[in-house]
Amino acid sequence: MAEVEIIYEGDPRLRQKCVKIRKVDDELRKLAVEMRKAMNEVDGVGLAAPQVGLLRRFVVIHKPARLGDEEEPELNFDLVNPEIIRSSGRQVGPEGCLSIPNWVGDVPRAMHVTVKAHDLNDKEIRIKASGALARILQHEIDHLDGILFVDRVEDKSTLQYVPDETEDEVLAE
Repeated sequence: MAEVEIIYEGDPRLRQKCVKIRKVDDELRKLAVEMRKAMNEVDGVGLAAPQVGLLRRFVVIHKPARLGDEEEPELNFDLVNPEIIRSSGRQVGPEGCLSIPNWVGDVPRAMHVTVKAHDLNDKEIRIKASGALARILQHEIDHLDGILFVDRVEDKSTLQYVPDETEDEVLAE
């Protein structure tokens, strides 16, 4: 069981802008392990530090192989101070959030993004992503600015409650 707990909508920390991380250290590496455990316990594809109550610019990502219609391999990232430096195109698709369990809605996102960040060795990395991975990255980076997926839903009629047994069919954050 993870040592961190996911917090839920209504907690004011989810609506605050996170601070930049100045130093990658063993404490951050331990946080990454615990966040990944918490995310995996609920079959998530991403988790941002504010979702475990920490107002730091840090996210963990797990994109399973063949998510949706995509044939990409499984990908895992630990991203320190991630930022989108380029985006293009448009996609609209279902999103959910571990901090808003069982709710999904159609969210417009860029189809392609380039994200700049540091890894847990404090090495700068750039990720060029499309489709599902681009959606996951945008969703998680939004969390670092206090933005939830429900804020981005243009057509509120697409917001719906999804019982647990069908959650696997939806891109859950």
